[in-house]
Amino acid sequence: MFQSLVDGMVSLLNWFYHLTVMIDLPNYGLAIIFFTVLVKLVLYPLTHKQMQSMIAMQQLAPKVKEIQEKYKAKDPQKMQQKIMELYKEHKINPLSGCLPLLIQMPILIALYRALYKFKYVESAHAQFLWVNSLSAIGIHQATDLILPILSGLTTYFQSKMVSNVNDPTQKTMLLVMPFFIIWISTTVPAGLVLYWVAFNVLSIGQQYLVNRQTRGLKEALEKSGSNRKVGKIGKRGGK
Repeated sequence: MFQSLVDGMVSLLNWFYHLTVMIDLPNYGLAIIFFTVLVKLVLYPLTHKQMQSMIAMQQLAPKVKEIQEKYKAKDPQKMQQKIMELYKEHKINPLSGCLPLLIQMPILIALYRALYKFKYVESAHAQFLWVNSLSAIGIHQATDLILPILSGLTTYFQSKMVSNVNDPTQKTMLLVMPFFIIWISTTVPAGLVLYWVAFNVLSIGQQYLVNRQTRGLKEALEKSGSNRKVGKIGKRGGK
């Protein structure tokens, strides 16, 4: 069954390649970018919800911390209940971030398998900008480092847009993950790294729009926090 997915990936890449031939820009690198846009469009509803949930959870982090400090020692079960109620109130599904990643995994593996021994219609069109072959694996010359570095940088910037830098664990992951991605990128075909970079660039643009859309929630939470502080000061003053 998985081989059928790989064969389908090969056919799809060749179809996009023939599309580039039709527009007089015959290149498999361009075909991979077109394929990336298609995947991004198909996954858009899921990734959009994922991004909204991640930003909303980040903005709700102070409220979650308040609940944890209040109930963790006294009543852990009630703490979980209150946190879930908070998520439900703001229409957040904590598990929504997992599904797009799970769907991406077979796509990445199938693309890896497809590019590993890809039979190009025209091998000269397997070059892309400074990349000699989109099936090439490893670092053979200085320019081969460009795509892996871009994969690390785009991963960093995308993660930074949704990471809570006040959380030590997330801060560590934000710094470590790009270097891990750079290393992984030197062990897979260059075409797969191109796919990753293109997907990240599209995700950064999408995340920017989501951040603007969820700004209202952040302002509402900040206003709510300010009102609570004023209320507490008022009570103290009354005493």
